[in-house]
Amino acid sequence: MIKCQIITLSDRASSGEYIDTSSVDISGYVKQYFEDKNIEYSIGYTLIPDDADKLRELIYYFTRTTQVEVIFTCGGTGVGPRDITPETVTPLLDKTLPGVMELIRVKYGLTNPKATLSRGIAGIINQTLIFTLPGSPKAGREYCEVIMPLLKHAVDVLKGHKNPNCNH
Repeated sequence: MIKCQIITLSDRASSGEYIDTSSVDISGYVKQYFEDKNIEYSIGYTLIPDDADKLRELIYYFTRTTQVEVIFTCGGTGVGPRDITPETVTPLLDKTLPGVMELIRVKYGLTNPKATLSRGIAGIINQTLIFTLPGSPKAGREYCEVIMPLLKHAVDVLKGHKNPNCNH
C-alpha cells in the first residue's frame, strides 16, 4: 500500500472564498493511476493557508508520525509574495531530487514559457517522497503525468525492496 497525503496551501480556499479544486484534480489523477496499475493506496487531504509554520508542522507529522510514503503539496510554488512552499520545504529535505522538476519545467516550458516560473521542488524527508506542485489544477495534472510513472519504483527503493529489473 502506498499512503499519500495532499496538502493544499491557499489563503483564499482555507478561508472559504473559493473551493479548492487543485487537490481534487491531483487526487483524481493519482487514484486513476494507482487503480490502472492495481496498486493499493490511500490518500489524505489537508487544506491550510499559505503559512510556513503550519506547513512545517504537517510535514513533520506526516513524515515522522504517520509515515506516509508520498506528500504532494499544491500551491505556493510561484513568484508571488505569499508563495512560500519551496523555502519552507527545502531546509527539511534529507535528499533532493532535482531532475524531476527540471524535466517538468523543460517539458511544459517549451510550449508555455510561464511554466518555467514554477519553483517546485522534489525530495525525500525521512523515507517520504515530497513533491511541491503548483496550485493550478492543469499544472498539477501535468506534474503528475511525469511523477506518477516513477512513484512506485521510488517508494520501493526507499523501502529497500529489490527490483529485478533494476541494477541497484
